[in-house]
Amino acid sequence: MSREFPIGRTPPDWLVRNLRAQPAPVNRPAVIRAAIAIPLPLAIGLATGRPEYGALAAMGALNGVISDTAAAYRVRIPTIAIPQLFGAVGITLGCLVYGHGWVAVAAVTGVALVSGMISTIGAVASVSGLLLLLTCVIGAGLPLPGAWWHAPLLMSGGGLLVLLLGLLAWPLRMGVPERSAVADTYRAVADLLTVCGSGSSQAYDDARHAVTQSLNESYDTVLAHRARHHGRSPELTRLLAQLNAITPVVEAAPAAHLSGTPLPPEVPQSVRHLASAVETGYAGPTALNLPAPTTEAARAVGHALRHTAEVVASPDVDPRGIDDRLGRPAALSIRAARALRNVTLSAASWRYGLRLALCIGLAQALVSLIAVPRSYWVALTITFVLKPDFGSVFSRALLRAMGTVAGLVIAAAVLAQVPRGWADVPTLMLLAPLIPALTPRGYGYQTAAITPVILLLSDVLNRAGTALLLPRLVDSLLGCAIALVAGYLLWPESWHTRVGDRLADAVEDTARYVEGAFGPHAVAPPARARMRRRLYRNLSAIRTEFQRALTEPPPTGRRAAAWWPLVVAVERIVDATTAARVRVKHGAARPSAGEVSQVALQLRELATGVREAETLYEVRTDLTGPADSVLEPLRQEVAAARAIASPHGGS
Repeated sequence: MSREFPIGRTPPDWLVRNLRAQPAPVNRPAVIRAAIAIPLPLAIGLATGRPEYGALAAMGALNGVISDTAAAYRVRIPTIAIPQLFGAVGITLGCLVYGHGWVAVAAVTGVALVSGMISTIGAVASVSGLLLLLTCVIGAGLPLPGAWWHAPLLMSGGGLLVLLLGLLAWPLRMGVPERSAVADTYRAVADLLTVCGSGSSQAYDDARHAVTQSLNESYDTVLAHRARHHGRSPELTRLLAQLNAITPVVEAAPAAHLSGTPLPPEVPQSVRHLASAVETGYAGPTALNLPAPTTEAARAVGHALRHTAEVVASPDVDPRGIDDRLGRPAALSIRAARALRNVTLSAASWRYGLRLALCIGLAQALVSLIAVPRSYWVALTITFVLKPDFGSVFSRALLRAMGTVAGLVIAAAVLAQVPRGWADVPTLMLLAPLIPALTPRGYGYQTAAITPVILLLSDVLNRAGTALLLPRLVDSLLGCAIALVAGYLLWPESWHTRVGDRLADAVEDTARYVEGAFGPHAVAPPARARMRRRLYRNLSAIRTEFQRALTEPPPTGRRAAAWWPLVVAVERIVDATTAARVRVKHGAARPSAGEVSQVALQLRELATGVREAETLYEVRTDLTGPADSVLEPLRQEVAAARAIASPHGGS
């Protein structure tokens, strides 16, 4: 008979969240590319009698595999090539200062500062900063074969091999990833319409969040190169028009949900039919089997859906007639200059850069004063762990240590049983695919997959065999300890969740959205759509920050959990505002200016209180107005949000 564990012996929630594998599909093309790109350079090196050169190129391919995260072919070029350029700069700087004592310490610390600052720009810049520092640490800590320019050339070549493999199918599958992304957004909208009015708030909230995530990904994919291609690429123009066309359907969904009446099943089925047309590129007539609407909300959904069908069926789209829902991206040179200015003047980028530089400087100084075998692994561990944009520093340190132990078990078997030479090639063919396969599962799984690969390649360079294992474990644990103390515990911001500040910003933006939708100076529909998309994107980022904060140990995780009901409440406020706007568009009476001002004032008071409080606080709720007003559901949601922000509702 089974027995329950005593409560005191059950693992804490934050530890369970850290160790739980994330559900994620396996990216089969990325797995195949890893199985080819990492072993192939080593095989060429063995065939030419220079296995050390092959190992360096394989390390570059490993960097490329780490960067290989984009689905669209146009996006793969910058996401893989740009980090390789930074990696080449890093390995060059490292080779130039190798063996120069404190000069090397100062140089690597300076690179850490730059790496940390540019990592705050965005996803590609973050990976670029990571590879800049990683390769600099390797070059400064490991004697590399050949002239100083051999290492950057070989490592860049290995990374570009991954890019080449990733682009092989481009002529045959041009536009397929972009069309699939837009079609997936349509299917997410169909799922949302399925649960509208079903009475399940949780199902609706989950479906709405899935739509937000899908819209974010689709817009990012389609707009990635819009500054260069917009107006000249009919494919991108048409996909952007199709994304814009589904937005009115998304805006009508809150009204349908608040009506309390489920939509006929033909409605979501029609959206799925349109998704198939988008995915295949079909541009012919698309007949929708929509029943006659019985409610105002159903009429709004049907009207929006017919417009969407017209756009999907249109073979040609005039780019001048497309409302830009997110704002047209500026030219690349302007965006680069803007990013450089923001990084230079941003307090957040300086804080992160200084944190990373402090930890790397301490690590480099420590291994310069104390003889630590393979000392560069200490700084490598810190570089991977101290990435707040990749997740909680605390949880990454914990998972790094556990993943390293698991990876060392595999590496011990490989180094002890597999003879060096040609046997390394099939071994890498088995181990390398585990990196892209396990990376989406979590950081600990990624570490466990990378560890045996990097140890095998390192052994090709220095022939240390199983003697690598214990130093690798000691260095990893030492790096984790430095990151935890100097990069986490000593910084007060580590003990405070940023959910409250970001949520306050979202509440203030919601007040502006309400005024933009109903106020005396209401904005045009395209501008209102941009406001709404920006709001939901920011709320999605808050959800991510919330999930990250939950992996922190008490009290940070516990404080973050208290904010969750308010996060959901703000999302419902945005939904209620959108639903009211849809009702007005379809004939309902506009609210008075006094109603709008009262709701906006209450939202701004809520934002002020949220920003000033570390924990949820008691608030005054004074919202009155006509019961038949379109803003009545919105007033109820605002009142609910303010009621949540109290010791009883939030704790």
